[in-house]
Amino acid sequence: MGMRKLATAVSLALGAAMWGAAAQAKELLGQPTPGGIGLQPAGSEFKEAAHFFHDGILMPIITAICVLVLGLLIWVVVRFNKRANPTPARWSHNTAIEVLWTVVPVLILMFIAIYSFRLLFQFHDLPKPDVVVKVTGYQWYWGYEYPDHGVDEITSTLLPKEEAEAKGEPYLLGVDNPMVVPVGKNVRVVVTGQDVIHAFGVPAFGFVVDAVPGRVNEIGFKADRVGKYYGNCRELCGVDHAYMPIQINVVTQAEFDAWVAAQGGSTPAVGGAPAAAAQGATGTVVSAGDATVPAPAAAGAAVQAPAPATKAPPAGKTEQPGPAGATPAPKAQ
Repeated sequence: MGMRKLATAVSLALGAAMWGAAAQAKELLGQPTPGGIGLQPAGSEFKEAAHFFHDGILMPIITAICVLVLGLLIWVVVRFNKRANPTPARWSHNTAIEVLWTVVPVLILMFIAIYSFRLLFQFHDLPKPDVVVKVTGYQWYWGYEYPDHGVDEITSTLLPKEEAEAKGEPYLLGVDNPMVVPVGKNVRVVVTGQDVIHAFGVPAFGFVVDAVPGRVNEIGFKADRVGKYYGNCRELCGVDHAYMPIQINVVTQAEFDAWVAAQGGSTPAVGGAPAAAAQGATGTVVSAGDATVPAPAAAGAAVQAPAPATKAPPAGKTEQPGPAGATPAPKAQ
């Protein structure tokens, strides 16, 4: 019993040391934290549910099992070695123990399954979307289209290192044209692939969706705070797999409407009447992500912006810039 207590104390001390070191690293929203331990801070209610499942259900069970097994190993090594136990026992089976180590794991798995299926159903039963974004994976960049808002596909490619540093974006995560969505709105992401299988994943929102050519998958999220959220392709898709990051800029509704207008789109009708575009005072500026849009001259006037020239990638294009900072793929400004 003394050795079991010692093993438990050692395990708890090691765990406390690890978590103490991690606590010194300030967690970054929407991106990895250097020296951090654990999941990224949640940016949506779905990720909050995933945090609870991981931190409140899985980690205590895993920790308890590891401590128990470590204690048993130490106890067996100390109590039943040749020096402490020169005359070994002759029995080889214990029915009670065998039943116990069969039934207990089954009960543990059944307990985990309750919360696991609840989380799966939460991700599956998506609410009615306020914004729909079609995401297409290419070798090696992403295309974003807003069909309900009349925004044609915008290509999103990796920023070269010098440009990323100049814009204050994390290298290998920052892009030239991020996806822009409004805060507090249900966003439906429809994902497909053009050439090979990719995977669209944003850790802060708690999802990874395969982008399969000829097939459409979907996921949804509702960002609960304004900010920039980063991800990347999660499927090995070719030589430049590491250089097709994802950036989602979550902005206010007014900034989103202004960004849509700047892309030549419009806010879809709500209740049979067109929704007003972003409004502001004379001379003010509304910002959405990396795009800065002049506000209308008079209050109540809709933002008018010419449709941008969206360039499609050239036919037969198969390569995108790697870390060397070569010319990025064609994109919509």
